[in-house]
Amino acid sequence: MKQIIIFLLLIIAFFIGFGKYHQYKRYNSPAVNYTTNKTLDSQYYDQELVINYHKAIEELNSFVMMQWTVNGIDVRTPEDDNEQTKLAVKKYAKKLASIKYFETKLENSASLKNKGLSNKEIQFLEKTGTNLASYNKAQNATKIKSMFDVKEKMFYGQKSALVYEVQKKLVANGLNIKADGIYKVETLNAIKTFEEKNNLFADGILDILTLDALFH
Repeated sequence: MKQIIIFLLLIIAFFIGFGKYHQYKRYNSPAVNYTTNKTLDSQYYDQELVINYHKAIEELNSFVMMQWTVNGIDVRTPEDDNEQTKLAVKKYAKKLASIKYFETKLENSASLKNKGLSNKEIQFLEKTGTNLASYNKAQNATKIKSMFDVKEKMFYGQKSALVYEVQKKLVANGLNIKADGIYKVETLNAIKTFEEKNNLFADGILDILTLDALFH
């Protein structure tokens, strides 16, 4: 009889302890706040995206907490494999994916700003789908072409940065000349050869069409 009483007391203690554990578990959830160690651009040109990023984090944290306190499901490391858990984990993954999408944009923007780009330039890259290398190439070409003055013709012996940049491009296109920034006969002939290869009027005179072909 004594053993039966002890056994019953143990069962009662177990259920009481189990209930206390679940009560503790419900109101003492693991750390749910989402954090990242990535460097993000809080001054991103699209501030609505920054706001949506923080909203997405709040929604994710609330969802994790709700699933834990109401359903006892830790969606980050689920212990069960039932349908309710699967559905909760699927929703969690979708919410997390949105955060990762925002982070990718903000992290990329921070990286580009570290390389000296402005919000306006970053916006241009994103809108046009241009990569940084192509953008820098186009910017450099624009600067070089801005040196050209259609009213001024090059003369023999002229030395300038524009001549030097043109010579470098001619060399890059397989023409064997010296890139010294001095406009001489060999440079004129190289320009003429380049024009012939690119279906331009081959007069060896540097004009805007030849420049566009060189720095496309």
